[in-house]
Amino acid sequence: MSACVRIRHDHTARSSPPSRASGIKRPHSPPPPRRGGRFRIAGVDLSASITVFLIAVPMSLGLAVAMDAPLEAGLIAAAVGGIVAGLLGGTPLQVSGPSAGLTVVTAELIQIYGWRTTCAITIGAGLLQILLGSLRAARGALAVSPAIVHGTLAGIGVAIALAQLHIVLGGSPLSSAAANALALPEQLGRLSPAAPLIGALTIAVLVVWPRLPGRIGRAVRRLPAALASVAIATAVAAVAAPGIARVDLPSWRSHALPELPQGPVLALATAVFTVLLVASLESLLAAVAVDKLTAGRAGGRTADSAATAPATPAAPPVQRSDLDRELRGQGIANVLSGLLGGLAVSGGAVRSSANVRAGATGRAATVLHGVWVLLAAGLLVTALEWIPLAALAALVMVVGFQMVSFAHIRNVHRHREFLVYGATITGVVLFGVLEGVAIGIAVAVAVALHRLARTRITVTDQNGQHLVVVRGQLTFLAVPRLSRALGQLPRGGDAVVELDGFFMDHAAYETIQHWSDAQTAQGGRVVFTGRSGGRIAEPASAAHSCCRPWTPWRNHHCHDQPGRPVDARRAADTWAAFPSGEHPTADQGPTGSGRAEADAPGPNAATAGPTGRLDTPGDGAAAPRRTGAHRLASGLSSFQRNTAPLVRDELARLAREGQRPSQLFITCADSRLVTSMITASGPGDLFTVRNVGNLVPPPGAEAGDDSVGAAIEYAVDVLKVESITVCGHSGCGAMQALMSTRPDTPQTSLWRWLRHGLPSLERMRSRHHAWARISGRLPADEVEQLCLTNVVQQLDHLRAHESVARRLAEGALQLHGMYFHVGEAQAYLLAEGASAGSGIDEVFDRVGPGDPNHAHPYDITELSDPTSLSDPGDHAAVSAPTAAADPADPSGSGELERTSA
Repeated sequence: MSACVRIRHDHTARSSPPSRASGIKRPHSPPPPRRGGRFRIAGVDLSASITVFLIAVPMSLGLAVAMDAPLEAGLIAAAVGGIVAGLLGGTPLQVSGPSAGLTVVTAELIQIYGWRTTCAITIGAGLLQILLGSLRAARGALAVSPAIVHGTLAGIGVAIALAQLHIVLGGSPLSSAAANALALPEQLGRLSPAAPLIGALTIAVLVVWPRLPGRIGRAVRRLPAALASVAIATAVAAVAAPGIARVDLPSWRSHALPELPQGPVLALATAVFTVLLVASLESLLAAVAVDKLTAGRAGGRTADSAATAPATPAAPPVQRSDLDRELRGQGIANVLSGLLGGLAVSGGAVRSSANVRAGATGRAATVLHGVWVLLAAGLLVTALEWIPLAALAALVMVVGFQMVSFAHIRNVHRHREFLVYGATITGVVLFGVLEGVAIGIAVAVAVALHRLARTRITVTDQNGQHLVVVRGQLTFLAVPRLSRALGQLPRGGDAVVELDGFFMDHAAYETIQHWSDAQTAQGGRVVFTGRSGGRIAEPASAAHSCCRPWTPWRNHHCHDQPGRPVDARRAADTWAAFPSGEHPTADQGPTGSGRAEADAPGPNAATAGPTGRLDTPGDGAAAPRRTGAHRLASGLSSFQRNTAPLVRDELARLAREGQRPSQLFITCADSRLVTSMITASGPGDLFTVRNVGNLVPPPGAEAGDDSVGAAIEYAVDVLKVESITVCGHSGCGAMQALMSTRPDTPQTSLWRWLRHGLPSLERMRSRHHAWARISGRLPADEVEQLCLTNVVQQLDHLRAHESVARRLAEGALQLHGMYFHVGEAQAYLLAEGASAGSGIDEVFDRVGPGDPNHAHPYDITELSDPTSLSDPGDHAAVSAPTAAADPADPSGSGELERTSA
């Protein structure tokens, strides 16, 4: 598949990175160094750290219980993860601690090797994380299929929930998820009421706490649900079940430290690799999720601040994640946690999302949370020992259930990856994490091969023309069937080949190309289309250009902002049209490669003039914007390189035949108003007159203003245009200047020109003319009202010109009023009666899509009663209530109506 490569012509832009002030940054690239070495603590970071601390303590103890590890090991991991990973990691707002994803793996390692060897395995996994981060391999971890990653985490969640359910029921978990599931009936048979009731109470509080209504609910919801549930369960257990099993924190003097691992080397290496894989994937996925949460929070703040307090300074932007640095930071934290006898550490989605939602702005919140955990481990031992084990087990069980995300299930089902997802879950639950990942990868490879090999080829005869439909990807595996199907077609006959797939390898390409050449050589005609029927054609000489022809606005963004996503730039490309040909189509198939786009003929489309284009995003780096002569020279160079080869024939025809425009278009000189874009027109279609305020001076007004009158006379008498359109727009500076005109205004050239708009100002302030409306509403302000009124007034000035009046009397000319709202990218058309001067100054009916070849393209029907709609079912427009009309609008009628999108 061909690619679009950006070429930089100045060596300075190539060698120097974008400036920090430009705000341009590659996704997940290393953040710029902080200015100054001070560790600053904001008030919001302090409050966020307390919130995360209150979540982390019960979570850490619960995970330690679930792993059958020493309880103090969970607190050590939380403290080390917060302080070390918080300081050294690449995601400032990510909170690290004991890993929920490693619960099953760590529990199995403790049962097989013991606690001290498990700490040594954690150290080994941390050293490998440091090595991989130094080799910049973090990005490669994200290449694993999301179905496998989420399936692994979901399988671990199921295993966690099954194990903790036994503790909630008053028993002890077994060694595997399958054994825990099989032992549930026996556990239910010897059920004791105390532990299940405390567990049920904990789950109920976890579910209900975030949903408490009213003012009291908003106040108590500031306390995290995890802490509230454990605290309430602890208080109830202290009164109702004093003999229930509780947390037992042994003395720190008896804390076990790591020892040299003992056991088979291959088994120990497998254990290290498993801890490395799960901890790294969980941390990197959590880092990406934190970036998304932070970006969403920043967007919400921007919107809120713009609506409520524009003058309030925005919060400092949070840096994007550096995944390699994050991996190195996690590795250092795991090494230190293992040396201190703590659990394995990874980034946690629950703690990190709480940190972001609490308003944290930097690393201070993460580090302080680790400090608070460290203090609690030394000073709150007595309070922690009151917590029932059933409450912690219920808390961890809910976390396990949350790891099975229904949003992820919907996504993988939508992308037809549910088989991979289900196989991974099953493998993790039945056989273990590493085995489940291997099963998921094997199923994913099998599914991919099946999709590549499954290609359906059908041949049908349609009135002497053969249609060959290819569904699926064209690889060498499909070449035999493809050759057999194409060989059945008569030589020299006409054929249409419909390619419905996004991949074609070299073998399939050559097969189709050779067959097409043979058919053409024997007098046949072969047309290649996509599924929608859009024609796929061979690219022109500029096929590798990133900018499409006939789109100067798009080219402007393409050259000035290379990092802008292609989909955002494509929105500006919908107006491109060949005046006597088809739109360019993306190339695909035997004569090109890419995406096929449906043909969208321009206003004068006739014969086919296909050309190919493929857009691909760049590397995300943006060069500094050029200005002045450099920008003009760059644009001219771009035209000669990209557009001129494609339009040279069309412009040569126009040069031979002369211009034959069908419309005179009078509009404002405002740079935001791109006439060819909003009218989907090309060279030779519009005879355009642009001036400040889209004004039409009345004939004989004054000498020196004859340029507009000369253009009107030339367009009407010489070019014989069929219509004249006066187009105003929102936010017009000329209308704003008219609104602020005073008797002592200096007699400048601008003022002498703008006084031709004074009749529009008088018309708006007069009570003898109705105010215009836009789709049933009054204009937003006086400036918008003047913009609309000015369109109507300039149409009156047009009718006063002798040549225009004569052609109108002959019925050979039409006048149209138009208003373009720049911010909404929405065009509005004045009613046909008002444009002709025979109706009131408003539009009543919506302009439907209609037939572009219809004699009356606006399809307007004038209403007899201007103040109401006699039959709402007959007309699309809805009149605004007259009670809401302005006092200056006595009739309270009429409106400008939107065109169809």
